[in-house]
Amino acid sequence: MKVAIITGGSNGIGKATALELGRRGVGVLLTYHSNERGARDVVRSIELVGAAAVALKLDLARPATFDEFARSTALELERVWKRSTFDYLVNNAGVGGGMVFSEMTEEYFDRMLTTNFKGPFFLTQRLVRLMEDGGSIVNVSSNASRGSFVGYSAYGASKAALTSWTRYLAKELAARRIRVNAVSPGPVRTNLGDGAFDKHPEYIKPLADQTALGRIGEPEDLAKVITNLLSDTFGWVTAQDIEVSGGFLL
Repeated sequence: MKVAIITGGSNGIGKATALELGRRGVGVLLTYHSNERGARDVVRSIELVGAAAVALKLDLARPATFDEFARSTALELERVWKRSTFDYLVNNAGVGGGMVFSEMTEEYFDRMLTTNFKGPFFLTQRLVRLMEDGGSIVNVSSNASRGSFVGYSAYGASKAALTSWTRYLAKELAARRIRVNAVSPGPVRTNLGDGAFDKHPEYIKPLADQTALGRIGEPEDLAKVITNLLSDTFGWVTAQDIEVSGGFLL
């Protein structure tokens, strides 16, 4: 059985990806920050379809904890799957939300850059030592890295850094035949930005009207693309950033 690690797997895109992988017979080690109940629910759902799953707590804003997390990951791989390696990594966890440039604080800026870029960078550095040669990594970026949206200069820059790093990492890991790609969602109905769409459903229609396919995205839309990018179906694709937005602002 192949095994995937998914950060931020308790809800949204991470949850949908974990469930999709489980349905395809892939074991899942997912992480959560504060939503332990949601993570446990995802684990049970994956187990119900016949795959094994584990949830571990992780705070991407605390790189000092990554060595301990990697040790816990190694223990769980051995305990649950009798393996010392894993196959797939999805760097999905992150933070969102806007703040206009004129009001930007260092605290907000540091939270964006640490959680959305520094955290995945150094977590991957630790975990790739446990990754099987020929494995695959998908980084969840954003089409905010390609556009210019008022209030999202720090968020967009953090995701642009993640996208750029994707190409560099693909080059460095090519000797091990590890593929590295990114996906860039448009507006998606998740809890990013503190559940903005649940709190402000009036935002949905204007965004859908700007999308060629006439609606905002659902987590499952991203999950299907991520799962296929991880698999051998896209075995000759690396260093790419695929926009998954239904033609947002096309």
